[in-house]
Amino acid sequence: MAIRSLLKLAESKFNIISPRFPLPSSARTISSSSVPSHLERVGFIGLGNMGSRMANNLIKAGYNVAVHDINLSVIKMFSDKGISVKGSPMEVAEISDVVITMLPSPTHVLEVYTGSNGLLNGGNPMRPWLFIDSSTIDPQTTRKLSSAVSNSALIEHKYSWNTPVMLDAPVSGGVSAAETGTLTFMIGGLEEAYKAAEPLFSSMGKNTIYCGTSGTGSAAKICNNLAMGVSMLGVSEAFVLGQSLGIKATTLTKIFNSSSARCWSSDTYNPVPGVMDGVPSSRNYDGGFASALMAKDLTLASASAKEIGLNCPLTSEAKHIFTKLCDDGLGKKDFSCVFRNFYNGKDEL
Repeated sequence: MAIRSLLKLAESKFNIISPRFPLPSSARTISSSSVPSHLERVGFIGLGNMGSRMANNLIKAGYNVAVHDINLSVIKMFSDKGISVKGSPMEVAEISDVVITMLPSPTHVLEVYTGSNGLLNGGNPMRPWLFIDSSTIDPQTTRKLSSAVSNSALIEHKYSWNTPVMLDAPVSGGVSAAETGTLTFMIGGLEEAYKAAEPLFSSMGKNTIYCGTSGTGSAAKICNNLAMGVSMLGVSEAFVLGQSLGIKATTLTKIFNSSSARCWSSDTYNPVPGVMDGVPSSRNYDGGFASALMAKDLTLASASAKEIGLNCPLTSEAKHIFTKLCDDGLGKKDFSCVFRNFYNGKDEL
């Protein structure tokens, strides 16, 4: 399947499901003395499963938030609760000190930043002193955008910055962590900007890890998702082998989780239906992290490896397997469906 098709599936995943959370009815009038003045007005672009919940946590923390998304039903949910909604990224930037983006793919990020109504405003001076991209994209695109941001001008100097700056800050933890405000942020860019923005991150997450210069946050994220995808394949393959040899998945899970095979895919996100409650495998692999998104992230990892001449055979094989799931019409199913739909694993009865 072409990468363009994978990105379309990813976009669908982010935009067709409305957020299921209550926004505070007085959100627009909430104020907090703990909100630093240089972070007070926050623009948020990309209100999919993750972004909608992240924005909601900022609202609850007292930030003055304005939002934008192409999904009009999600926008209406925010506007009905008194949250400022804008018709374009440029309009968001015009009233924001900081802009956060949470988008499905590099293509979407580039359009939001550099499109005709994008955040960078055609090279004109801008209001936001800080841009934070929490999307999962390749380091090369991140560095390109960071350079474009730093070469722009501010309408007026803010905080200690003469020009705007950008942080790449992808997240880990999934929808549940986005809702509870317990995400882990992997952050690349100027350390001084990261420190200045820490209150924002702590309103949306539990852990923040500074990775280094621009692009290192994006690199950390695709490495994390590469390991996650390969781990899920290894665990699924082992469970299917065990079933074929007469060992129940429940028994193998107990063994894995008390021995050297223990990992997130076995003890927290088990792919075998009937073994663990509250995970996508217990609800026909609905919700969670879409196979299309895993295929997209593995494509990013593969492209990054190719660019530096690194041989990554597990990356290539994992990309092939998750792309096949998408080809088979399972792009919207959680990536743990690989157990049932690639390996033909059996449910635990």
